[in-house]
Amino acid sequence: MFDVGLIGGTFDRFHKGHLHLISESLEHCEKLEIWIISDSTAKKKDTRVLSWEERLHDLKRSLDNELLSRVSFGKLEDSFGPAPIHEEARVIFCTEDTRKNCEEINDLRIKNELTPLQIVTLDLQYAWDGRPISSSRIREGTIDRDGNPWIPVSIRSGTIVMTPEVEGNLKDPFGTLFPGPEGNPAEAMNNALSHIENRSGPTIAVGDVTVLTMHQLGKAPDISLIDGMTKRKEWEGASSIDQEYYDHRIDCSSPPGSLTTSLLEACEAAIHSWKKDGSSTIINVEGEEDLAPLLLHPLSPIGAVVLYGQPGKGVVVRICGEESKGRCRQLLESFVSAD
Repeated sequence: MFDVGLIGGTFDRFHKGHLHLISESLEHCEKLEIWIISDSTAKKKDTRVLSWEERLHDLKRSLDNELLSRVSFGKLEDSFGPAPIHEEARVIFCTEDTRKNCEEINDLRIKNELTPLQIVTLDLQYAWDGRPISSSRIREGTIDRDGNPWIPVSIRSGTIVMTPEVEGNLKDPFGTLFPGPEGNPAEAMNNALSHIENRSGPTIAVGDVTVLTMHQLGKAPDISLIDGMTKRKEWEGASSIDQEYYDHRIDCSSPPGSLTTSLLEACEAAIHSWKKDGSSTIINVEGEEDLAPLLLHPLSPIGAVVLYGQPGKGVVVRICGEESKGRCRQLLESFVSAD
């Protein structure tokens, strides 16, 4: 058992893997110094990384009192922090991916006439799909902090149908409502768009009126879902949507009040294309696209923006985050199989 150990990292969206690393580190040392990468360094990699204070808060609240009594925290301003000159530390912890950095630290310690640190390489924790749990995967929206999928397995098995309970939970806007007259949707849309400038994720629009209005304002979405209807009636304006604008076009089907694997796969393909190279997609839904946001939030990266129209009221905007993903997953789990 060593007296003092060191571990460093971003510790963004503190997850099951982080907890494992800290718990295992404390099996080897009495006291552990946890050095959290500063905002100036972390946000160069990904602007979606939470602030240093938020990351510290998440970390502290995830540790029990016994673990907290044995750790201290510092801000890491560079790749090495105090490790090359730390006189009390005897061990440093890493994963296979970061071991090289620890070896460089020991080279610097030797130059500084200090004893090299014992390097302990710890195992990663794995998500439901057999891939490592990581903060980047959480930010990309593919897993939660425990490594679980945001999309329930049930929908991949076939069509699921909305229950009265779910319908009741969907009556209120799922996001922020920007009001405006029904005869002039551009008024509400302009207001909504002014609040979502410079977002890191894709802009996703659901509904023919919403999509056309964004086109008319010169703000075409990255991903659009249309069904040729408004208020469950055929809408002549749908033909004015310029589908040639998009890099990809996908046709799928999803009956009213239902969610299908066809719609799920279309949404997955569109989001994958955007992540891959920023390409845009329009999805033509035979049936209804009204329930698509319940799939789009779980599938989308953190920071994506989902917009849809609320007939007679305005435009609803919701930034995709862990909270919206969790709520959608909960609602999806309340659907029932169509079989």
